Amino acid sequence: MSGVAIVGAAECDLGVTGRSVLGLQTQAITRALDDAGLTLADVDGLAATGVSRFSVTQLADYLGVQPRWGDSTFAGGSAFEMFVARAAQAIEAGQAEVVVISFASNQRSARSRSLAGASDQHTLEAQFESPYDPLYPLSYYAMAARAYLHRAGRDRAALAEIAVAARAWALLNPAAYRHEAGPLTIADVLDAPMISSPLTAADCCLVTDGGGAVVVTSAERARDLPRPPVHVLGYGERTTNTSMTTRPVITETGASGAAADALAAADLAIADIDVLELYDSFTITVALTLEELGLCGRGEALDLVADGAIRPGGALPLNTSGGGLSYCHPGQMGILLLVEAVRQLRGEAGARQVPGARTALVHGTGGILSTHATVVLGADR
Repeated sequence: MSGVAIVGAAECDLGVTGRSVLGLQTQAITRALDDAGLTLADVDGLAATGVSRFSVTQLADYLGVQPRWGDSTFAGGSAFEMFVARAAQAIEAGQAEVVVISFASNQRSARSRSLAGASDQHTLEAQFESPYDPLYPLSYYAMAARAYLHRAGRDRAALAEIAVAARAWALLNPAAYRHEAGPLTIADVLDAPMISSPLTAADCCLVTDGGGAVVVTSAERARDLPRPPVHVLGYGERTTNTSMTTRPVITETGASGAAADALAAADLAIADIDVLELYDSFTITVALTLEELGLCGRGEALDLVADGAIRPGGALPLNTSGGGLSYCHPGQMGILLLVEAVRQLRGEAGARQVPGARTALVHGTGGILSTHATVVLGADR
């Protein structure tokens, strides 16, 4: 268990905002600091990244702060869980006292779906994958989904339950992009436009503006702040690949090692976790991650989620905000997984609150199942 805690958490405006990336970042950070009872003058550590790389120096300059510690690790959707680990280490080493972790994107307002930059002709992808013109990252996840369904002997309808459950949670979250859209059915998912077989539009995350921030400090300092601290109990990570070409089995990821390390540090088992916030870039991402966490065996995730197990009121509360599938996905949403976990452990999630939630596991996935980072959090109420 580390000696640090998350003491503030907030979203910026979500959906279609018309705001700049830095404007959204500022919203998220100032709201999170206000939530923590702190100000920019208290911040001496800053961690941030972006959809297409984003230097923390840009953000610090815009905010008018000069942090003595910073991190701009670019690892996709898992970066923010990695930042929690780095922040904890920096605080415990005396390199910083108050660290803000943030992200924002205006990708929907900017009308951009591209998460890839210009091609480097010397990369593995350029040599062996780019000639087939895959949609990045969609086609890669679709390939993993096709392989998974084949090996598990399951069909698209079983996978669709993950999207249906996410919508059910979003209907309880007024901030969710799909809050007013009404329930989603298995038939709706199957009948949605096919984007990259076997994934339809409803199997894919949203494209929205948005972002968020969390404030991390020592457990000792947290005791003097107004909000209940959420303790960082453990963390772990794995980096496995940049290209699908190098993966011996594309349906097995580094999430298992990351989660095992985090749970061991927290001295908890997966059965001790009350709330799961898992990156859901696509429905298949959730299925693979559930198996890697050890909640079921290989090929059994779709049996695990059947019969409403991950819907509100089910035995396995998962992605309680509505996730990237129905709440918000601004290109990278690992920060928003942390924000939701904090709210659940504080008992502040309103209609979607998981009764008695005291532990949460947050898992970020980046790239094409490339980077994996897990954080285990515990309530102090």
